[in-house]
Parts: sequence; C-alpha cells; structure tokens
Amino acid sequence: KLPSGVTPIMHSDQGWQYQTREYQIRLHAMGIVPSMSRKGNCHDNAPMESFFNLLKRERLNRQPIKDIKELKQIVTHYARWFNHDRISLNKNGLTPIEYRNQTAA
Repeated sequence: KLPSGVTPIMHSDQGWQYQTREYQIRLHAMGIVPSMSRKGNCHDNAPMESFFNLLKRERLNRQPIKDIKELKQIVTHYARWFNHDRISLNKNGLTPIEYRNQTAA
C-alpha cells in the first residue's frame, strides 16, 4: 500500500525470469518501473545485498519461522528497527534515517 503519486521500482539482476514478456507486462500493469543491474556490474545491487545479509544474520537465522505471516512481521519490525534505531559506524554512529536527514539539511 503506497501513497498516491508514488512510482515503485522493482530492482533485479538480469535473470531470465525477470526478462520474460509476461513478467514485464505484469510490472507495467501494476505501475511498477523495472530496473535491472547492468551486465557485468554486480555493484548495482550492493546496498540491498548488504541489507539482506544483515537481515539474515541478525534476525532470520536466529529462530525458526512458523509461517509467512510471522515472516512478514519479523521483516517489517527489522526494517523499522534498522532504519530508525540501529546505529552504523560507517554513518558516524547515526541511524540511516538520521544520516539521511543530516545530509539532506
């Protein structure tokens, strides 16, 4: 559920499943802009790969997950905590939200 006027972007690698006509048509029908990593440039997706690595190490691998509902709750809570409470040394001891607000000011 996104606010009106927002255009979501679906970023992926260049896997065949993301290049199929059916997949592309479905994205466009939902108003989603497709975005793919450039060929041979694995660094395009590095920030998300880093986040998913931390999510798995810090949360998902620490307990069995019963069902998809519990998984959604865990990921939602972790994303909120990660952005608003988790400090990062590479961001001068700030949370991602604090760091973004500092650089935007």
